Amino acid sequence: MGTSVTRRLFLGMAVAGGATLRLTQEELAMTSDPPTPIQSGYAPINGLQMYYEIHGSGEVPLLLLHGSLGSLEMFRPLLPALTQNRQVIAVDQQAHGRTADIDRPLRYEQLADDAAAFLRYLDLDRADVFGFSMGAAAAWQLAIRHPELVRKLVGAISYSNDGIYPEVLAGLETTFSPEAFAGSPIEADYRKIAPNPDDFPTLVLKVQDLTRTATALPVETIRAIAAPTMIIIGDADIITPEHAVELFRLRGGGVPGDFVPMPPAQLAVFPGTSHMMLIARTEWLGSMIPAFLDAPMPEEA
Repeated sequence: MGTSVTRRLFLGMAVAGGATLRLTQEELAMTSDPPTPIQSGYAPINGLQMYYEIHGSGEVPLLLLHGSLGSLEMFRPLLPALTQNRQVIAVDQQAHGRTADIDRPLRYEQLADDAAAFLRYLDLDRADVFGFSMGAAAAWQLAIRHPELVRKLVGAISYSNDGIYPEVLAGLETTFSPEAFAGSPIEADYRKIAPNPDDFPTLVLKVQDLTRTATALPVETIRAIAAPTMIIIGDADIITPEHAVELFRLRGGGVPGDFVPMPPAQLAVFPGTSHMMLIARTEWLGSMIPAFLDAPMPEEA
């Protein structure tokens, strides 16, 4: 097997898990210095000691949920833009980053329940939510299972496996393994901050199981989500553009806005952007997300 093919397979494996993109020093130099958290610590949530950081201030907080095999570190380059006029709260989810694993599988529904319990731990009545990859799926489940807690929702998911490119799913089944990630930057980043660095192989297997066992969301459930929604994908993402448009229509999008009221959903397709590249598009994300969150709620328009 050629080197280029091997590299594509490895990147496909990383994409399938929603792994964090490691920014180069040159790319980091192009971003503003991330702010120092005003508060950080561990919250006792559903058997976890969940690590969190709070940045900035504002009326409606924004909760950030990271992708699998990553941590809240993937959001640091975005914090300067997101914290200009709002409070931003980021967490390390179960088994990721500084939050140790516990004896239960990873499930999007459980991650959503953890996020809900965390918001209640902070005595927050409502928050906006931005999720990337695994975090996006958890964010959508949060809006479904705990609608009273979510004001606006930002992220992209595939609500069924039909929306994911077949080669991505094939890579998950055949080559997504602890051995494949051994010695990789993803493993190195985990070992730097994880409370139990040797748990990385277990995390990889749990992520594989999470993706494999995910069930499709009913169309009626997606339509019933109350929170205005912004869907963001790359034009070379793991989700097909057609599926993203279908999801956009289910959320009320796809209408002629010059003739009827603007819908409560927005769709952004980033050009020249793969799944792992999306979270590094800080200039686009840092302008589009605040604009969406700052816009009046539909009933206030």
